[in-house]
Amino acid sequence: MNSQQQQAPKKQKGFLANLAFNIIIPVVILSKFNGEDSLGPMWSIVVALAFPIVYGIWELKDSGKVNPMSILGIVSVFLTGGISLLKLDPKYIAIKEATIPALIGIMVILSQRSRYPLVNLFLFNEQVIDVAKVKDIIRERGLDSEFASKLRNVSYIIASSFFLSSVLNYVLAKWIMVSPAGTEAYTEELAKMTALSYPVIALPSMVVLFAGLWYMMTQLRHMTGLKMEEMLVGQHQESQRE
Repeated sequence: MNSQQQQAPKKQKGFLANLAFNIIIPVVILSKFNGEDSLGPMWSIVVALAFPIVYGIWELKDSGKVNPMSILGIVSVFLTGGISLLKLDPKYIAIKEATIPALIGIMVILSQRSRYPLVNLFLFNEQVIDVAKVKDIIRERGLDSEFASKLRNVSYIIASSFFLSSVLNYVLAKWIMVSPAGTEAYTEELAKMTALSYPVIALPSMVVLFAGLWYMMTQLRHMTGLKMEEMLVGQHQESQRE
């Protein structure tokens, strides 16, 4: 089995675990165990939110890297729990839901001038693209400034996906979260919001991210003269073995 085949099951496993711990399990607990005859409104929130928190911490420990996106994800879950347990007005859920992705979008833009631009984390990373090979060709052709300009454009596209997510998060939360915290209706609404977050928020954001990926790969192809498959890590490693 080659490295590309090993990487695919790992990515699929990671996606399924992410989906289960962050959406499926919390939704089931919030919607099915929120009654007074089971966990109750408050404890169902505590138990449901424990799953994404524990999974996020485990993922950070397993990767051995401090991922700012994962940290913000954990903070977001803690804030949801805090707002719910303190029985604050549901409007704060909407504010929190909009603030987290907006902060990520701002971080993406600001990181362009740092040593570790977040565009490398999302799209231009060594797990997908043979970064060293691409950079060597760009350097040889004297296209460093043009390359930096294109990456800035990609950063703006990535940031726009998070700003879109921020708006959609706010609209979804304001539409669904209307009941007072501490009630069964509130936990059911929290479950509904969590369940709808993937199709309503994640899918449109993914479309924008794919647009950013397409733009980046197209520009890299023009600058390096490489075919798309020649820039991908798995394909490059496979051609070397042959």
